[in-house]
Amino acid sequence: MDEHLADDPLKQLRTWLEDAREALSRPDAMTLATADPDGRPSARVVLLRGLDDHGITFFTNRSSRKGSELEHNPYAAAVLHWWELGRQVRIEGAVEQTTNEESTAYWKSRPRGSQLAAWASPQSQRLSGRDELDIRVAEAEERFAGVDVPLPPFWGGYRLVAARVEFWTHRDDRLHDRVSYRRESDGWRRERLAP
Repeated sequence: MDEHLADDPLKQLRTWLEDAREALSRPDAMTLATADPDGRPSARVVLLRGLDDHGITFFTNRSSRKGSELEHNPYAAAVLHWWELGRQVRIEGAVEQTTNEESTAYWKSRPRGSQLAAWASPQSQRLSGRDELDIRVAEAEERFAGVDVPLPPFWGGYRLVAARVEFWTHRDDRLHDRVSYRRESDGWRRERLAP
């Protein structure tokens, strides 16, 4: 596998994402792991919504559990796993908030229902029941009736700045191929890892 990978792991990730988009219905679903200030981890599936020369981008309610954890411990790891293709990519690094312009641009591309849901849902907070959420959605629909739904002040993007990226390819007998990239001051260092 080594010889077929790009020197830049983010370019290689772009290629693998294109392959996954041709073959799968949800190629951008990834597991995102964060940790609280005491180092206790939590993970959930989010959608990869951007890829650039620095890393990957996702969007969320910044008051959510993951937003709170990132505020106190701005490091994360993400995994994209495409079982049907026998491929996996792991990305680790520091996390930074995207600019307001980036968040607004993505916000405008979201369906109106998703925009209203973002306003209505106090993500990760306790609800008295489903009825409370339904009432909050109805209130958001009424509040923004006939107008564009604005970007909430508590919602936006995060960029996981890739410091380490690993590509994994399935092989029989658990003799998988693993190639890891680590960002250094002069570029990327690539090495093969034992399965």
